[in-house]
Amino acid sequence: MTSKTMSHLLMKIENGVMELTLNRPEALNSFSPELIQGLKSALQQAKADKDIRVIVLKGAGRAFSSGGDVKRMGSRSPIATYEHIGNLNELILLIQSVEKPIIAAVHGYAAGAGFNLALACDLILAEEETKFILSFSKVGLISDGGGSYFLPRLVGLQRAKELLFSAEPLTVEKAYEFGIVNHIYKKGHFEDDVKQYAEKLSAGPNIAYGFIKKLTNESYQLSLKQVLEQERITQGTMVTTEDHHEGITAFKEKRQPDFKRS
Repeated sequence: MTSKTMSHLLMKIENGVMELTLNRPEALNSFSPELIQGLKSALQQAKADKDIRVIVLKGAGRAFSSGGDVKRMGSRSPIATYEHIGNLNELILLIQSVEKPIIAAVHGYAAGAGFNLALACDLILAEEETKFILSFSKVGLISDGGGSYFLPRLVGLQRAKELLFSAEPLTVEKAYEFGIVNHIYKKGHFEDDVKQYAEKLSAGPNIAYGFIKKLTNESYQLSLKQVLEQERITQGTMVTTEDHHEGITAFKEKRQPDFKRS
C-alpha cells in the first residue's frame, strides 16, 4: 500500500485502486487551486501507471464536495474567474481522458461544481441520505465544470433545465431514478462497500475497460456509422490480447478469468 498527503488531497494506492480523498473538510471540500492541481497531478500519475486500474474520488468529513469556494466568490475578477474555470476544465477533460474506470463515492452532499465533478466520473456510488444540489442559479451563476454537458445526457434536456433553474436538492433516490447514481449503499458500510466494488472492478480486463470508456465517451460526437467502424477496428486489436485469450480459456474451463494485473 502507498499513501501520500498533498495540499488539500490524500492519496492511497492499494490492490490496483487509487483512492483520492478531497481533504478540505473545514470548507466542505470546496475547490481550491491546490485541490484542483493535486487531482490533476494524481490523475496524470494514474494515467501512466499500469498497476493502477481503478480510481475512486471521495470526500473527507461530512460531504463529498460543496463545489466552488463561496468565500472567494464576489471578489474574483472576470479574468481570475476565466483562469480558475480553465483549471477546472482541464481536470474535467483529464477525468474523461484517463482510460481507466473512475468512481465518484459520494456521501453527505455534492453541490454545484462538486456535483459536476461526480458527473464527470464514469460511475457514481452514493451513501443513503446523500443530496445532490445544482446550486448555481441561487447565486446568479450558470453551471460550470461540465454540468451543462453531462446532465442533459443523463436525465434529458427538459429535466436538466428544471434542475438547473430550480436549484432544489435532489435526493439520492431521485438521483438513482434519473440515472445519475449507479448504486446506493447503507450508512455505516459505505466505505467498505465502495472498496469492495472498486477492487472487484480492478480485477477485470483493464485494456477492454479503457477502450469501453474511450468509445462510449466519443460516441457523443460520432455518428452511428463512425461508432460502428471504431468498434470494428478496436475489436480487431482486442482479439489479440492476453486478456481475451484468458477470458475464452476461463469460459471453456468453467472458471473465473484471471486477467493480467498490468
